Amino acid sequence: MRPLDRADSEILKTLAKDGRISWRDLAERIGLSLTPTLRRVRQLEQEGIIKGYTAQIDQTRLIGSMAVFISITLERQVDEVLGAFETAVLALPEIMGGYLMSGGSDYMLHAFVRDLEHYRLLLGQLTRLEGIAHIQSSFVLKTFTQRIEPANSS
Repeated sequence: MRPLDRADSEILKTLAKDGRISWRDLAERIGLSLTPTLRRVRQLEQEGIIKGYTAQIDQTRLIGSMAVFISITLERQVDEVLGAFETAVLALPEIMGGYLMSGGSDYMLHAFVRDLEHYRLLLGQLTRLEGIAHIQSSFVLKTFTQRIEPANSS
């Protein structure tokens, strides 16, 4: 990967905060004319540094406001079991993030539910999946940060 200069860093910082900014406003903000700004954005896209542009959706308004992290340990950690588990979890709308982990658990799931009854139903769906050895859940009491860019970017 090539080193990023100040203009590239500013493009990334600005687009991370506002992916809907006009190209003209972006160029003005980073101090370049429109053509070099667009060329830099396209290069960042081609290099895979910019993966896409998305809307930030407040899942609490769609699914529920209770956030829970669910640690899953599988009976066996072979490719077929891992793949089947991941496929099954992708079908659950409450699961907003899924991570294959090192350490004590195989997976960490980030879910949103309306209430404890909704969580109980989700837990029931998870326990019915083939190959689950252990499930442990932790409810989020407070979200104090949720960054869209690294803290050290300037």
